[in-house]
Amino acid sequence: QLQLVESGGGLVQFGGSLRLSCKLSGDTLNYNAIGWFRQAPGKEREGVSCINNVGGIENYADSVKGRFTISRDKAKNTVYLQMNSLNNEDTAVYYCAGRYAHCSNSVRDYTRWGQGTQVTVFS
Repeated sequence: QLQLVESGGGLVQFGGSLRLSCKLSGDTLNYNAIGWFRQAPGKEREGVSCINNVGGIENYADSVKGRFTISRDKAKNTVYLQMNSLNNEDTAVYYCAGRYAHCSNSVRDYTRWGQGTQVTVFS
């Protein structure tokens, strides 16, 4: 089974930056897509970004395009989410998730999830 552990969350000032990490272990050879999702209080979990292991294709939600960048370091089995120009609407618990098919922004398409890391943006 693929296991995922997020880190890097915290408190950040409006306009600041954070880099989240998603450390992969276990069945890392067979997964294809790693997605980042977030869930704000009282809201549904939503897709933020995704990267395919094969082809390296990336996608982003419209709300984060131009501000967030997803990347991976295969040697470290880690996927990163660089978040710049953070605003209050980015406050949420951020999760990474894995699936064996290509990227999808649907929560239900992912079978393996990390425990989440809290990101709080303050003014």
